[in-house]
Amino acid sequence: MKSIFIDCNDQLDAVFNRVFRPDDPPIVVNTNPVPVAELPRLIDGYEICIDDHSYMPTDMVAQCRALKHIVFLGTGASSYMDVRALKERGVTVHTIKGYGDRAVAEHTMALMFACARGIARMDRATRAGTWSPLEGMQLQGKVLGVVGLGGIGSEVARIAHAIGMDVIAWNRTRRDDAPCPVVALDDLLARADVISLNLSLNDETRGIIDRARIGRMKRGVILINTARGALVDEAALIEALRDGQIAQAGLDVFHAEPLKRDHPLAQMENVTISSHAAFRTLEASMTLMRRAIDIVRTITGARP
Repeated sequence: MKSIFIDCNDQLDAVFNRVFRPDDPPIVVNTNPVPVAELPRLIDGYEICIDDHSYMPTDMVAQCRALKHIVFLGTGASSYMDVRALKERGVTVHTIKGYGDRAVAEHTMALMFACARGIARMDRATRAGTWSPLEGMQLQGKVLGVVGLGGIGSEVARIAHAIGMDVIAWNRTRRDDAPCPVVALDDLLARADVISLNLSLNDETRGIIDRARIGRMKRGVILINTARGALVDEAALIEALRDGQIAQAGLDVFHAEPLKRDHPLAQMENVTISSHAAFRTLEASMTLMRRAIDIVRTITGARP
């Protein structure tokens, strides 16, 4: 079976070469940008493709006659393709969990600190010639609400507890090993000074933070999202940021990526943005890339 990595960038190319072993099955690596319309041409003749974060529309994949497997680098394949529709067409989507829980948790905390202290806003102002110190929020003693207690959410809870935050959480399923008290979602929204979204995206969680739930939040809350943009009603989020219901947002993920320069969220002083990079550390990338190659090995039946 032939395999191709369709959207490898220079950073991941270096990681790929670092973890690829001589006995691994051959994988063609494409490092050139490919428009969506060109996907059928690129993938033609390949049964397996590794996808970093490229959109894979069903109608485009349908033109890739040989394709049987997509190995998505991460857990959020549903943000980039219709997994169910692809399965109906005979294409299996493989995702990779747990490769960067600590990396994402640390990035979550970085955004939390940046929002609490206005770091990005002061950075922009100072570089533009305005010296304007801002008063921030001290996180010690504040209530953090963690929405989603998987591997990432549990790491966020542990780190936040270590810096003196009062941590509560909500999870879709029961967690007997929860690292903090688990409460009802509405209770969490009402009590938390800071909310961290760490849910996976599926039909049940899409839009879970809607206008009504934003209205239940404590006024002046800080919202951090390193999970998936589609967990939040974007129009309601923008409205809440404008009227102060949400004082600050730290966002690593968006409904459409890359985020356009003229997007309302990119224009707001009370929004701190990173470019879907929470999981991108060398350690996490090496684990992710190695697991992707191992999935290809399993599919092709290559011997260890």
